Amino acid sequence: MNMTLRQALSAGSGRLLAWSDVLDDINVFPVADGDTGRNLVLSLSPLRDSGQKEEGLVDRLLMEARGNSGNIAARFLSGLLEKADDGKLLDGVQLGRQRAWQAVANPKPGTMLSLFDSLVEGLESLGEVAEDQEVAGAWADELLQRLEDNVAASRDLLPELRRAGVVDAGALGMYLFFDGFLSRWVGHEENTRSVLGRFGDSLHLVAGYQGVEDQGHCVDLVMKEQESETADWTTLGESVVTLREGDLLKVHLHTDDIQDLKQRIEGMGDLLRFRSDDLSAQTRAFEASSFRKDIHLVTDAAGSVTRDDARRLGFSLLNSYVLVGERAVPETYLAPNELYSAMARGLSVSTSQASDFERRQHLHKALEMYKRVVYLCVGSAFTGNHDAAKRFKREHDPEDRLLIIDSQAASGRLGLMALELAQRMERGEEVDALIEQARGLRDRCVELIFLDQLKFLAAGGRLSKTSAFFGDLLKIKPVVSPLAEGAKKVGSLRRRDEQLPFALDHLSSLYEEARPGKMLLQYSDNLKRVEQELAPGFEKVFKGVKIQLQPLSLTSGAHMGPGAWAVAYLPGRNETT
Repeated sequence: MNMTLRQALSAGSGRLLAWSDVLDDINVFPVADGDTGRNLVLSLSPLRDSGQKEEGLVDRLLMEARGNSGNIAARFLSGLLEKADDGKLLDGVQLGRQRAWQAVANPKPGTMLSLFDSLVEGLESLGEVAEDQEVAGAWADELLQRLEDNVAASRDLLPELRRAGVVDAGALGMYLFFDGFLSRWVGHEENTRSVLGRFGDSLHLVAGYQGVEDQGHCVDLVMKEQESETADWTTLGESVVTLREGDLLKVHLHTDDIQDLKQRIEGMGDLLRFRSDDLSAQTRAFEASSFRKDIHLVTDAAGSVTRDDARRLGFSLLNSYVLVGERAVPETYLAPNELYSAMARGLSVSTSQASDFERRQHLHKALEMYKRVVYLCVGSAFTGNHDAAKRFKREHDPEDRLLIIDSQAASGRLGLMALELAQRMERGEEVDALIEQARGLRDRCVELIFLDQLKFLAAGGRLSKTSAFFGDLLKIKPVVSPLAEGAKKVGSLRRRDEQLPFALDHLSSLYEEARPGKMLLQYSDNLKRVEQELAPGFEKVFKGVKIQLQPLSLTSGAHMGPGAWAVAYLPGRNETT
């Protein structure tokens, strides 16, 4: 794959990721289940590592594709990748458009399918990109303007979108992808367009909108087909999308009965993957966001917070990546059980930071949507996010609207600080007070992380393999604390049953019954132990403390491994703030 195409694909997926939460917020078609952003991010995640084993990229897209939007996008990209590697973008989008339309059992205008039509028509009219940079920039602007007009028109083409007052989330998602893709294709990486300026009135559901609760399940399955007559999948479910690549068949559909579906597909082939989402739960949870728009919190997903937390409290997350085998997935988009089961099987696991382009896109998006932005950043000793944010501010924030706070923390300590700050923002506290409180939280919040095995630190390069071998041989279970200067070892234990007494002894000096505070108990693959053994122990000693159970940040979990757990504690204060 040529370098220009590789970088354009990566830029497109990074641009989309920055706006994925907005896509979820306006996802009402075909079902109001709020997952189009998630599905597109997961489906396009293989593009981030498209430089590795490129011959298998289309298969990885097929395997990762989720939901209507993700499966249609993956099918389009299979055509794009087949032809565009020789610089023939028109040939690629023509083949991709054809495959995308053919994949959908009941195609609808006003979706990303119509966007692909506009892309083909635009390229047929404008021709391939010129070598002259100025001309190439104008070419990309004209093409993107056509795509903008197509997305804007989607609001009036489908009854569901008219009732909700929004554009189609899938079409907007692929517009964002091509905004990043085409900008890089012509060598203008930073020249992405204003989303709010073009679609501002169509990025929020109308007041009082309420989606219709849908029953059943959203299923994605992959199988190796047997030599037999092709099945009519429209008889097995609704919203059917089918993708074929060699002997692999990928099917997306909605069904009321998963067990019946599994029985009916027995004998059709070898089932390689079967994933499902509960549509009833998703549509019940979907509702218009109602958070203040004058100030917004951005924080790093390296703090043990989830996408559900972010949606519930109205803040944004900047993800690092977890690398599992050949997969590279933003950490809050990866199911924890997938990570820990892979580690237990000995599969290669590591982490990597977001690219500078992705970091800038997240901050651009926040400043575009909100008057003031507070970025509570993972400790500068842990990643380069703090320095990258400072560079962004110098270059792109002449009005001083972005406030950057080095949390000097990671994992649960950062997560607890972010949750507390988000709740204060929700209560309407002023910016200056919030900044002062954030610095106070940084000084008061403490965390202990308990490791079960050292070999995972060694696998990630955080510890010599020799040390890990002898440590595991001697059953040493380290205790570490993330501090301003990095992770510091604060203890070594021999048995699991020593961990809780150590934590109680270490933290009890900070506890006062008159001002109990908050606590975050984090688990890896050991929720049952944390819930049934550890939480009652803390509740018994720390009376009145609000204890919240939370999954451990997966960037932490990827280095610490199965069996790890952590406790972050924020003591209360005498004064009410």
